Amino acid sequence: MNPYKVVIVEDHILLSQAIAGLVNAFSRFEVPYQCNNGQELLDKLKFPNNIPDIVLMDVNMPILNGIETTEIIKNEYPQIKVIALSVEGTDETIIKMLKAGAKGYLLKDVEKEVLEVALKEVISTGYYHTKEVSNILVNSLNDERGTVCKLKERELEFIKLVCSELTYREIAEKMFLSPKTIDGYRDTLFQKLQVKNKIGLVLYAIKNKIVYL
Repeated sequence: MNPYKVVIVEDHILLSQAIAGLVNAFSRFEVPYQCNNGQELLDKLKFPNNIPDIVLMDVNMPILNGIETTEIIKNEYPQIKVIALSVEGTDETIIKMLKAGAKGYLLKDVEKEVLEVALKEVISTGYYHTKEVSNILVNSLNDERGTVCKLKERELEFIKLVCSELTYREIAEKMFLSPKTIDGYRDTLFQKLQVKNKIGLVLYAIKNKIVYL
């Protein structure tokens, strides 16, 4: 049986070589080539013989980063499964990478046994999530489905206007409400969204795609 092909995209050459050594030691996996960044990988993928089964993808890289590259792979090479392998462990980065199309997310200090399990699970089931990543995904879904859906139509209208350059008094005029009522909207949203000021409302609106930059 032919081994599964795993390509490593990592801008630190020594680390890339070390990871390749680990993967080549796993049963039924081999590393045909390595790339220094996302663009280098995309150039390689133009040739059918270079199409791997799995890509171990770093997130922060020059020229074309892991998030951008993963999104392109999802659209143009859907048969390739991407597993993120990064030092970045923030919820925001993990969610962005998974939304881009990654089938798993591992930190670079992961045990080699876990890496092998991840490769096998992605081949057999299509994805691999650690307990930590699963919790982040659940919390993300709860955030997206929870607070935004509970906001009333007029509250959403108010938040969108807050993201403009209008003052609270000008927002009141725009919504045909008294300044006192607008203050009530503001205070209610501060409490409901657990923010402390106008900047907090703006950041919430951007994060939850109520407005777009």
